[in-house]
Amino acid sequence: MFQTTLMERNATFPLVTGNHSQANSTCSRDNVLKTVVFPVLYSVLLLLGLCLNGVAAWVFFRIPSKSHFIIYLKNIVVADIIMTFTFPFKVLSDSNLASTGLRVFVCRVTSVLFYLTMYISILFFGLISIDRCRKTLMPFRGTNAARLARRKLLSGAIWTFLLALCLPNVILTRKTLTSPYFKCSDLKTEAGMYWHEVVNHVCQVIFWANLVTVIVCYTLITKELYRSYTRTISRSAGGSTFGATTRKPDQAKRQMSGNVFLVLAVFLVCFVPFHFARVPYTMSQTRGVLFDCRLKLFFFQLKESTLFLSSLNSLLDPLIYFFLCKSFRTTLFKTLQLKPGTCGWLSGSGSESSA
Repeated sequence: MFQTTLMERNATFPLVTGNHSQANSTCSRDNVLKTVVFPVLYSVLLLLGLCLNGVAAWVFFRIPSKSHFIIYLKNIVVADIIMTFTFPFKVLSDSNLASTGLRVFVCRVTSVLFYLTMYISILFFGLISIDRCRKTLMPFRGTNAARLARRKLLSGAIWTFLLALCLPNVILTRKTLTSPYFKCSDLKTEAGMYWHEVVNHVCQVIFWANLVTVIVCYTLITKELYRSYTRTISRSAGGSTFGATTRKPDQAKRQMSGNVFLVLAVFLVCFVPFHFARVPYTMSQTRGVLFDCRLKLFFFQLKESTLFLSSLNSLLDPLIYFFLCKSFRTTLFKTLQLKPGTCGWLSGSGSESSA
């Protein structure tokens, strides 16, 4: 039977007696890294995430959805807030402070929500990459009410699709426990295990398709950035009046393109390591005979470490809001009663052209 990875974040194991006790102690997942280090890190992430995403949600509530970019960012804010609210449950579960009922709730609900919001963020990162590529290559192309309406419908379709995909994981995780020591997969029915395998494959397709999208978009952005740079150098060397008058827009465009790479950086840091680590981890679960106990533990710890990087996305996204969304900065500065030019040396005057 296929052993999945999405729902095994709080796996626990029974104590083993006899000659195997030493091996069990060595290979148990309930070590300091899982029960102390990660709970502390997630606790810090919870506090910072609630503060930053709370401010982001409060600011975006005051910004009209007048561009594709803002629509996508608002969806990411919602996903990040939901993800942040799953952290307390993971902290209690991993630190072995949760009751059996709460650990069942983690398996059925909060783990599903965590991965749901992760893949929603991945999809919207892909859409943002396409939008930023379009703004770089065609900076004067505007938008209209019909296009905005279509983007809102697309956003709703993404949430509906992933909710429909993940809901059976909640419904079919309902087997009766026979022991207080269990993995989340132990709670799944046979149909639940099959559906979870389907979800696992769909999520892989979502990630790799968006990774390709992000790479293609930022390759095109890089080429345009280089062309813009060479045009500016050529015009400066010519010393023409035309070159002098167009130099400033080109510089602003280069600044905008440079800041846009924040999206690429956050995507690569948060999502890529987890999906690469997930491959050997899945193999260690599905082909256990090929891996000894310590190797399985290593891949589990690698998966948990890269999963934390994915969680870090909820903390890094506000950087994207600040550096790439002019409307966000303007509204934030007004709220804090700061001058509009505050932090201009960080964000750049041309970091965001329309949102």
